Amino acid sequence: MSEITLTEDCMRLISQFESLTGAGARDCVIDDRHNRVIFIINPGEMGLAIGRKGASIKKASEALDKRVEVVEYSDDLVQFIRNCFLPAEVLSIEFEGEDEERVAQVEVREEDRGLAIGKEGKNITKAKQLLRRQFDIADVELIQE
Repeated sequence: MSEITLTEDCMRLISQFESLTGAGARDCVIDDRHNRVIFIINPGEMGLAIGRKGASIKKASEALDKRVEVVEYSDDLVQFIRNCFLPAEVLSIEFEGEDEERVAQVEVREEDRGLAIGKEGKNITKAKQLLRRQFDIADVELIQE
């Protein structure tokens, strides 16, 4: 488990997000390249974070003036990886290497491949950033069988 240092900006954004949605956030990544903020929310609070018909997440996006994305935290590394790629369906996950050199090899359904990568690679980038911060995973690769 890696040590996460929150910047002042992240702490402010987490506080705003929590007061707007009622969901607890444990980490936040500001992605200026894709004009978004990604929050790691507490397990079981996805419904609160999104809100009825997406109302909470829309309200947070408007207040923060950035696209808001949420990923549910899990102590279980495999489950956390699955959460990072939602709504794409992950078929298998294998690990290669040791310690800081560990690479997660993720296989998704063929029809979900584009979704897993995302426009301009933003979804795979999100997974790489979050896994590096939360679990010291050096890289994430999408594999094809």
